Amino acid sequence: MPDSSPSNHVSGSQERYVVWLLCMLGAVHVMIFSAAFPFFNNVDEPIHFDLVLKYSHGQVPRKMDSLSADSAAYLSLFNSCAYLGTPDMFPGNQMPPPPWTEPVKQMQRDFVVNSAAWQQQQNYEVSEPPLYYGVAEVWWKMGRGIGFHDGRLLYWLRFLNILQVIGLVWLAWVAARLAFPDKPFLRLGPAALVAFMPQTAFYSLGNDMVSALCFGATFIFLAQWLASEKPSPRLGALTGLAVAATWLGKATNLPLVMVAVAAVLFKTWQLFPRMKWRATLPALAFICCAVPPIAGWAVWCKLNFGDFTGSKIKMDHLGWTVKPFSEWWHHPIFSPQGVWTYLSGQLGTFWQGEFDWHAQPLFLPGSNLIYTVLSMALLAVALHGLFRAELSPRQRNALWLGVASCAAALVFFALCSIIYDFHDCPNPSREHPYFQAGRMILGMLIPFLLLLVYGLDRVLARGKEGTKFVVLGGLIALMQVTEVVTDYPVFFNEYNWFHLP
Repeated sequence: MPDSSPSNHVSGSQERYVVWLLCMLGAVHVMIFSAAFPFFNNVDEPIHFDLVLKYSHGQVPRKMDSLSADSAAYLSLFNSCAYLGTPDMFPGNQMPPPPWTEPVKQMQRDFVVNSAAWQQQQNYEVSEPPLYYGVAEVWWKMGRGIGFHDGRLLYWLRFLNILQVIGLVWLAWVAARLAFPDKPFLRLGPAALVAFMPQTAFYSLGNDMVSALCFGATFIFLAQWLASEKPSPRLGALTGLAVAATWLGKATNLPLVMVAVAAVLFKTWQLFPRMKWRATLPALAFICCAVPPIAGWAVWCKLNFGDFTGSKIKMDHLGWTVKPFSEWWHHPIFSPQGVWTYLSGQLGTFWQGEFDWHAQPLFLPGSNLIYTVLSMALLAVALHGLFRAELSPRQRNALWLGVASCAAALVFFALCSIIYDFHDCPNPSREHPYFQAGRMILGMLIPFLLLLVYGLDRVLARGKEGTKFVVLGGLIALMQVTEVVTDYPVFFNEYNWFHLP
């Protein structure tokens, strides 16, 4: 039943001010840590940067290619070895200083050698969908037009994430308000968690945040569709465009696209006995808007990379092969320990990311365990509430859609862990054959946080609304303290924004 406490009667304008404050706090949070981390991190940042520069020159890749000379120049000057390097690898146990602090002749010699070495590396992400790189190239050109150059221009490109986190905070609030219009805690909780989430993908170049934005919008449109007695063709068209953007944002969003298609088919089938052919009009609008962009990119991938998803060229580069079906069942994931290994790796990195620092994972010991246990416990409570709690059809549909989205993303990467033989690939590997890259399932961020906050609301059901906000604030404060303690050494790195000449 709706909570009739006075705290529920906050005006819409007041709540919007709170949401805008969360947007600004999220922007400051992302800006500070994006500036603190030097270029180029160990999570494919050089590769994504190279693609942005190729797009900025009008070069949409058609085959596996090496890094461009332009990219190599930036990499030679601004790449910090602090992510994968350790002091004992260098003379005097000292990490090398930035090139711009060296004598000019030495800097020139090092530049020539390093630039040539970078140009020998292959860009194995050439088949990634184009949405992020098209947007980033526009942002890059804008920064150059404003007058940024060299290292400042690099950070300008990374600061595109500031706009993305503002969009994510706003979408999280819209999604929660749609499902729980009478619950202030449930409306604001997901947005607050997004604003302060210590996910290092928020501080890096890459298409992971675009995934969360695009499927966040898709989730909102699908929730509206499922709640509507007469969905309109306009809603169908908007949903189709959002699904197309989800696919064009990141190839690993395939399971989320499948969930969206299943939800559309389910609702159309549900309405057909009453509305007959009119029930198909929104679905037809969905198809007309979703299929052409998706099919167009699929054809491009088939013609240039050998398959409709573009995954073959990357698999060949990494040396992966599909195992015989009979060998799938020997995977260690088919055991309690294996399930725990998979879920803890996915959920831990989903919250904290995958950066290394001096060749060690950048998180405090035990923090991944805490994030995993807390996430699984609150998701279990949320799932229990779907069967037991008094929920409106709108709320139940939105939460089940969230469950389907999270389950699809996790099951998809569990399946990928099972079916591939990783041969000599270091991660995943034959010794540790698990996909444990939370950024790759970041598309499910908004439905995941909606379920998480709903679970927390159920745990604190006997408390007042103010008590729930205090508990949430305590969790966020703990996240921030943990993040600051973890990342404190990063702020002193000589390659970051604060030390640029």
